[in-house]
Amino acid sequence: MDINNPQRMLFLKKIHLFHGLQDDQIGTIASALEVETFPVGKDILKSEGKGDRFYLIYDGDVGVTKKNKQTKQNEISTLVTGDHFAEEALLGDNSQPAVVIAREDTTTLSLTREKYRELIKQIPILKINFEVTIASQHLAAQKQFNWLEPEEVIYFLARKHQVLLWQALTTPVISMVIPVALLVLVSLGQAAISPVLSKVAIITAMVVFLIIVGVIIWRWIDWGNDYYIVTSQRVIWLEKVVGIYDSRQEAPLSTVLSVGVQTDQFGRWMDYGDVIIRTFVGKIIFHHVGHPHQAGAIVEEYWSRAKARTRKSDMDAMQQNIRQKLGLPAEQVVTAENANALITQSPYKPSALAMAFSNIFKLRYEVGSIITYRKHWIVLVENVWQPTALFITGLAVVIWRAIDWIMHPASTPVDRPIIAIVGVVLIPIFLWWLYQYIDWRNDIYQVTEDQILDINKTPLGREERKAAPLDNILTTASQRIGILQVMWNYGDVLITVGGAQLVFEDVMDPSSVQQDLDRRRLAQQVRKKQSEAAAERERVADWFVTYHRSVDEMRKKQEGQQPSEENGNEENKVK
Repeated sequence: MDINNPQRMLFLKKIHLFHGLQDDQIGTIASALEVETFPVGKDILKSEGKGDRFYLIYDGDVGVTKKNKQTKQNEISTLVTGDHFAEEALLGDNSQPAVVIAREDTTTLSLTREKYRELIKQIPILKINFEVTIASQHLAAQKQFNWLEPEEVIYFLARKHQVLLWQALTTPVISMVIPVALLVLVSLGQAAISPVLSKVAIITAMVVFLIIVGVIIWRWIDWGNDYYIVTSQRVIWLEKVVGIYDSRQEAPLSTVLSVGVQTDQFGRWMDYGDVIIRTFVGKIIFHHVGHPHQAGAIVEEYWSRAKARTRKSDMDAMQQNIRQKLGLPAEQVVTAENANALITQSPYKPSALAMAFSNIFKLRYEVGSIITYRKHWIVLVENVWQPTALFITGLAVVIWRAIDWIMHPASTPVDRPIIAIVGVVLIPIFLWWLYQYIDWRNDIYQVTEDQILDINKTPLGREERKAAPLDNILTTASQRIGILQVMWNYGDVLITVGGAQLVFEDVMDPSSVQQDLDRRRLAQQVRKKQSEAAAERERVADWFVTYHRSVDEMRKKQEGQQPSEENGNEENKVK
């Protein structure tokens, strides 16, 4: 297959690896690429081979497989037109841990290590672009995300810039001076300090030292638990605070509206900033990510691919509709967006604290397509602490007097009535506690496929229901106010519906609840869009079929009239 230089340049401009390059620079790279064609089933890379070449898939697709513990080859991903592989070969890493096989006739553009080294001398930014991709692939190889779809490929994975880690560690590292100084003072003034005071000072210094070390480890782990991900299907922000909460915010690539990069002066010096991804239902921000312009280019590339897939899917669906109406054999068509998948894939993952209480006080659960939320268990604690305290006190009194009565039956003649009276008083206290628990349990919020519900039912009282269609939601917002809400990760979700506002109060992980709402609203929009598109396809298909049949009828009439006209001419000649 012959691919001329203008075609190569047009292809390279769509790939993030060549983001920020001028046309003449892209032209130089295009000239350095070599065209290679592989038939279906051909090995492009072998795990035991040595790689010295980087590949871009110009046309076709390939399967990437790795050996498992049983030495069997398992396919781990599928790469398609526009994807690339073997980037490590350009940096001198000759090992090929994976096998790459052409799944169909595939054409690639390859770049040798020698030519790459020549190019980066002329175009330094090219090296940065490749380093971002290679670092992302290395990090992705170390992580396992069990929520990824089987065919989903991670194209970008990054943490916050290391500057944020340094900032987080600065204070505790400097604080190390305190225990060290305390130990020095004790050692210098040991003669003037009593042995007891000396031991107390040493123990205090050691405790402070261990606390500071714990803070350093906690902040290190906390920095390493936030991930920004771009896959073949979606953009994702994983945020985890150790011991407090774990959340996942995501949006399908097809819902992206715009991608922007925001940096400050220090960020420009250190090459980090925010990548702001706006979608139909809000925005996802990659905070303080390194090389933000390259990261933004990656999102833009795969967003463009998602739009192209959507257009192709619409065209395929139109073709399928026309074929059905003409009575032609049907072909399998893959839809661009699956509304049910948007509903069932929830970003919520309970923290360790939430899981500890999940068997007794469920804060979030799903039955069918309905998601139900309760208020945080801290709200329950605020409501039941008084009857709980009274009940525990009364129970302690009963146990104490009962033990005293059993141990000294003759000296405590009044214990029996005291135990009986306190025992009787405990019954209404328990009923008070039970009333508060049922009242907490009955105050729920629900999200269905087409509406949201705020249900408040008092025990032995009336039930109040507020409902609003998902279509009428204008905006959603989540907030956590106060140190208690931040520490335990609960708060309010504010939902604007027309001129009114519904509030999901004191729910666990409000950002994830907001994400659930946005996903349901997006799924509703997708269903509506698919319904409208299907109706439009039906209408256009009817026009095409009517036109086709009219043309076919006219052609048949013309073919039927032509022999009769020729016969008439022959008869006139005979006469």
